Amino acid sequence: MYLTKDEERLLESENETVRKCMEILVAEGEANEAKRLIEVKSAHISGVSYDNIGDGGLEWLENLDAELKVPATLNPAGMDLERWREMGIDEEFYEKQMRVLKVFERLGVKMTLTCTPYYLLKPEFGDHLAWAESSAIVYANSIIGARTNRESGPSAIAAAIIGKIPYYGMHIKENRAPTIVVKVRGDLAAAGYEAGKVLRDEVPYFIFDRSVPEEELKLLGAALAATGNTVMFHAEGITPEWKDFDVPEEKMEVEGRIEGGCEPDLVTVGCPHASPKELETILSLLRGRKVKREFWVFTAREVVRKNQDLVKKLEELGVKVFSDTCMVVSPATSKFECVMVNSGKALHYLPKNRKVNVRFGDLKSCVETAVS
Repeated sequence: MYLTKDEERLLESENETVRKCMEILVAEGEANEAKRLIEVKSAHISGVSYDNIGDGGLEWLENLDAELKVPATLNPAGMDLERWREMGIDEEFYEKQMRVLKVFERLGVKMTLTCTPYYLLKPEFGDHLAWAESSAIVYANSIIGARTNRESGPSAIAAAIIGKIPYYGMHIKENRAPTIVVKVRGDLAAAGYEAGKVLRDEVPYFIFDRSVPEEELKLLGAALAATGNTVMFHAEGITPEWKDFDVPEEKMEVEGRIEGGCEPDLVTVGCPHASPKELETILSLLRGRKVKREFWVFTAREVVRKNQDLVKKLEELGVKVFSDTCMVVSPATSKFECVMVNSGKALHYLPKNRKVNVRFGDLKSCVETAVS
């Protein structure tokens, strides 16, 4: 991989963090046959929950010492920073999680603690990014038309510090071409969950049988990335690059339908984090009814701050609107036996990460279950 003189000097930097970050990027580039590095507009860092990184990851983070070259945002932590006791988080976890966050704060990373950074700092079409967090990557590539590969937490940190990323994969226009046409019926999150198992490493070109709002596209992409390796899709007549390539000849059909499951003692929404519109929809579906089961909704703290009246109305009906975390990365979910979700991503990860049974339903079904 070609390096400029300035880039070569970074490999010999007296700052160990800068040197190690450059080594990470060079290794990534060589492994993927990248010809050079390119500048990025922003980074999004995953692997934030102490539950995910453990003591080894915490020790690595605390040894970092450098300044960021580009803005960086942060994925959810393992708890709501203000309501962690209410979630059932213990003191030891709280203390170690805060140590993790202090490192990122010291580095200058924005304390967004959300998997939907595009609601707060939206990239522009064509921007090159270094994003980790699979659902955000699919959203950025597909719905916004920005360009990012599926980075790891360490490579996203390295890109934020160096300001560059290897030029390969989704950064190159021709690699963004669709490879298969997928006709979709039914619930999009469920369809993404099923399609991801089949479409590993594909770039699907979706055709829907109805009008599809952006929130459903978000759930579709998150599920695709969870069960497969999908980093991008096109949606006919919707996404910004759907006309840029020839339509593939290979075709398949997917029906989004997942039925049955356990009796939930927790209903959750917000994987990826809920948008203001989704909060409004939940309130509308409740129709003034109070919930009779635990109903947790996860969203970014900044979204809560900007929608305080809406959140207050939800809380008055018994909904708990948590920030900074989600049902997948927080150990708080593990104390329940059955968790109901409207997310294909959560359906995939909760049994693995939290060892709980899961029931799937669309947003309306989740609300009706919560009040029943």
